[in-house]
Amino acid sequence: MERYAESLTEYKRLATLEVKVGDLLLGNFHPIRIQTMTTTDTMNTKATVEQSIRCIEAGAELVRITAPSKNEAENLLNIKNELRKHGYTTPLVADIHFTPNAAEIAARVVDKVRVNPGNYVDKKKFELIEYSDADYQEEIERIRNRFTPLVKICKEYGTAMRIGTNHGSLSDRIMSRYGDTPIGMVESAMEFLRIAESENYYNIVLSMKSSNPQVMVQAYRLLIENMYNELGHCYPLHLGVTEAGDGEDGRIKSAIGIGTLLEDGIGDTIRVSLTEDPEFEIPVCRNIVKRYVGLKSTSIPPIEKSSLSILNANTKHTSFEIQNISGKHVPVVIADFSKKNTITPGDLEDIGYKYDVPTDKWNISDMAADYIFCANKNIDFALPGTLRIINYYDAWKQTIDKEKYVPIFDEQQYLDDTSIKSQSINFVMLDCYSNDYSFFNKKLYFEKIKHDTTAVLCLSSSNKNAMQSIRRMYIELIENNIRNPVIFICDSNDDTMDESLIHYAIETGALFLDGFGSGIWLSYNYSDKNKMPGYKIMNSIAFGILQATRMRISKTEYISCPSCGRTLFDLQETTAKIRAVTNHLKGVKIAIMGCIVNGPGEMADADFGYVGSGPGKITLYRGKEVIKRSVPEDIAVEELINLLKESEAWVEPALIIA
Repeated sequence: MERYAESLTEYKRLATLEVKVGDLLLGNFHPIRIQTMTTTDTMNTKATVEQSIRCIEAGAELVRITAPSKNEAENLLNIKNELRKHGYTTPLVADIHFTPNAAEIAARVVDKVRVNPGNYVDKKKFELIEYSDADYQEEIERIRNRFTPLVKICKEYGTAMRIGTNHGSLSDRIMSRYGDTPIGMVESAMEFLRIAESENYYNIVLSMKSSNPQVMVQAYRLLIENMYNELGHCYPLHLGVTEAGDGEDGRIKSAIGIGTLLEDGIGDTIRVSLTEDPEFEIPVCRNIVKRYVGLKSTSIPPIEKSSLSILNANTKHTSFEIQNISGKHVPVVIADFSKKNTITPGDLEDIGYKYDVPTDKWNISDMAADYIFCANKNIDFALPGTLRIINYYDAWKQTIDKEKYVPIFDEQQYLDDTSIKSQSINFVMLDCYSNDYSFFNKKLYFEKIKHDTTAVLCLSSSNKNAMQSIRRMYIELIENNIRNPVIFICDSNDDTMDESLIHYAIETGALFLDGFGSGIWLSYNYSDKNKMPGYKIMNSIAFGILQATRMRISKTEYISCPSCGRTLFDLQETTAKIRAVTNHLKGVKIAIMGCIVNGPGEMADADFGYVGSGPGKITLYRGKEVIKRSVPEDIAVEELINLLKESEAWVEPALIIA
């Protein structure tokens, strides 16, 4: 068992201290709390109160408001009084970055203050400075002197605190010693935590946010290990993927980062950061959290000791190559067409294949599925050369073209020595630790799979704790030296596509983040045929999950902050404008940040940045380097395109082969 989780095979909440935020209790097995952050100008009391009410009525249990200076911090009292006048007692959180004096004012007013250790006292100038141990300790003492007054005020007023580390805003001091790493993120928070504990102040929540879910998950796991090893206890954890973006991509990325941790019982409050109005974040939070309400796991064999540690970053299980699966290949996508009565060339357009009649050729997009599952059906037209069809074994036996069509076996069919096999590739299903699992000969099955260089395992689980069941089976395969490629099959029985998206992203994304898997296969079991999702959205979700986990890059990635009272332009409108002219640039990461707090620091993972630097003014970045300052907003998108061209990252849309 990894130290950071209570169990890797059953759903068990991580034991933490209890924190009081106003009248709300966090941690110590209390329900996972939902929160959001306002996007209005904090000095506009009426607008902030109205937006806060919309968020509360949508289900927010905490509301965070930015306080970038003393003026905003002082106006929090007016906002609080207005909300109380209207009968709303939801705890308020002040968001502080560069201004300790604003934090000290806010801590006397609100229920919780959030400080970022990367810029609360330390500076971020992207300078590499060599620190001797004495110099480093001197800086720690400077932080202690500046941070301790806030701790004492919080202690006196009963105010909670979030020590919120962000991957992109690690200070130059931390970067110089630890680099741009999860370990640096953890140490940045631990420095502040040690000071707080030295003052006997424990009303603390911590967070480790990143726009990269893999970095985020790694940082939280390491933080828990460090807290237990050094302090002997764990504080409640606030989960979130920062600058996740908007729409489907933002929801997928957030669900993967937050859900991967919640699956292991980690996390006490969550916020989904979308570049949308904050009340739209709440339904996404609710869909994530409700997976864990009253969840009772199916018992599966515990992990006593594993040679594979998921505390190690970037560990990827290697399997041998079969056709276009595993080895040097990116993970494959299998489109499930089993519920279609007939399949036409037009249907393939939804999964990335467009037939051009005049030339009699197929155009293949970057998001083209690699296989289609047709159950027992054949296709009566010529397929694109790269696409193959998976049939159930009994149907495959009847097909003439046994190269274009490939079989999928259940456990018993595969073990049956009389079964005919494909000479090149055979898909083999395994429902991990289900009720039927104990009725087949696992030892014989493993031995046969291990020596079969054509067998691709398709792992699924009908258990409630499906992700843990599949992970446990994967570890069992590794420990039995079975290196066959593995496809993850994920079914959804949810009522809506919004819920299914969360389900798919968490259940498969958590496995991909830990370096498992060579492919994804999403399916659905809607009883109401009118609710069945389109194949285009299913295909898009599959590729979105692979992109968010950095397993297969197939489109432009946007790192976009969720907007707040500091934002210097219309973030949603600008994001849509930039997306419209750049969404054909496969693999390019573009950050769109509303202000200097969220950029350039928070766009650490981006290739290019578009950052608000003043009213109507934009600064453009290449990586962390400033390229153009004070660009007028009305020409800034055009100047971003020019920067992409100068950097040889631009391709004319007309040159993209569909």
